[in-house]
Amino acid sequence: MDIGLLFPLIVLIGFMFLMTRSAKKKQQQAMQMRDRMQPGTGIRTIGGMYARVKEVHPDTVLLEVAPGVHAVYAKNAVGAVLEDDEYDRIVHGDPEADGDGPAVPDDASSLTSGEDGSVTRADLRKKDGASDDAEPGDARRNGDAE
Repeated sequence: MDIGLLFPLIVLIGFMFLMTRSAKKKQQQAMQMRDRMQPGTGIRTIGGMYARVKEVHPDTVLLEVAPGVHAVYAKNAVGAVLEDDEYDRIVHGDPEADGDGPAVPDDASSLTSGEDGSVTRADLRKKDGASDDAEPGDARRNGDAE
């Protein structure tokens, strides 16, 4: 048998071995993460829902998705087990403790007002004597009559 024919087969087998090894490693990490779940732990499901764990069973977990609202999920549906401070920050929207983050206004009024508080508006009117760059057929194409 020629070594040239055997080499691609060896590379393919090696590649498959590496792929299955990394997949097993990820699966093992996911199992360890799900084993860390305890009642009171905050989690994120694979669908993006945040909830607190109420009870842990061999294949399922009872989650409190809202105060007084419970749902049973498969353990495989848990996408991430969150730390308590991260869960509270995401769910309750607690601001950062240091407050060094950028201040984002609730509206756009600060973007349009001048330094003295007066509102400046862009002048979008057509200037007298300005040439119109539009083609003559553009008005008809846009539904306007000439």
